[in-house]
Amino acid sequence: MRKYRVKVEHKALTDIQEITDWYNERQAGLGKRFQETVVRHINSLSTNPQKYSIRYKEIRCMKIKKFPYMVHFFINNENRIVEILAVISTYRNPKIWSTKIGKY
Repeated sequence: MRKYRVKVEHKALTDIQEITDWYNERQAGLGKRFQETVVRHINSLSTNPQKYSIRYKEIRCMKIKKFPYMVHFFINNENRIVEILAVISTYRNPKIWSTKIGKY
């Protein structure tokens, strides 16, 4: 099975950093744990991103274990690229997803 290349968009990197900072303000080391968990989850998308179903438009979502966030991503099958578009709290209204994602 050919792997996919994972590309993290700037907006998603900003999301991850803001969430990391927020957790670090609450408890020392918690932000680092969140960031390591997200990176591990995102890296896992290189092998089988299709196992996550389409939630809206062409966007799929992956729940982050132990944290109330979802990674929103798009699969470009032609180029075998998984594009990470955003990391959004599961407590937020799902209607903001498509607004935050933009072009997709």
